[in-house]
Amino acid sequence: MIVRLQQGDRAAFATLYGWYGDLIYRQAILPRLPNRELAEDCLRDTFRTALEKIGSFVPESRSIFFWLRRIAVNKAIDVHRRTKRDRDLAEAVKAEPVAPGAHSRRPDRGLEVEDTRRMVETSLSRMNDRYATALRLRLIEDRPREECAELLGVKTGNFDVILHRAAKAFRKVWPP
Repeated sequence: MIVRLQQGDRAAFATLYGWYGDLIYRQAILPRLPNRELAEDCLRDTFRTALEKIGSFVPESRSIFFWLRRIAVNKAIDVHRRTKRDRDLAEAVKAEPVAPGAHSRRPDRGLEVEDTRRMVETSLSRMNDRYATALRLRLIEDRPREECAELLGVKTGNFDVILHRAAKAFRKVWPP
């Protein structure tokens, strides 16, 4: 089955999904993402990634289920973090102080945001280019880890290390 998958056999992939799709959904994704819509999207992304990366799977003495499960868990964690970040941002916007009788944000808020953006760019310009690029891609542009890794020409695990080191380097140059 693995050889057929690695040769691009779509029927084998459908069989793999039939064997493990529901199990991955119930055991790896749903406990981490109780929202059904998000969980279904995560399952779809899990199998899309598995199809893209099947060439890198090395059959060992264990089932492909564990490889699929690891992909699903990573995807579920990414979705959970993204939705939490979105929720936190929405709550912060709602909590933004508004002057009595006013219907919008403080008039100087735009200047404050622009000053912060300028300070961030100044700090990034004082860092190693690779670290600055990693921070821009992942945190400012909010791109997925896999895409950031591809753009930097490294594996996802290596990108995680670069991002961690970049965050430490940023702390040393912030504030400018």
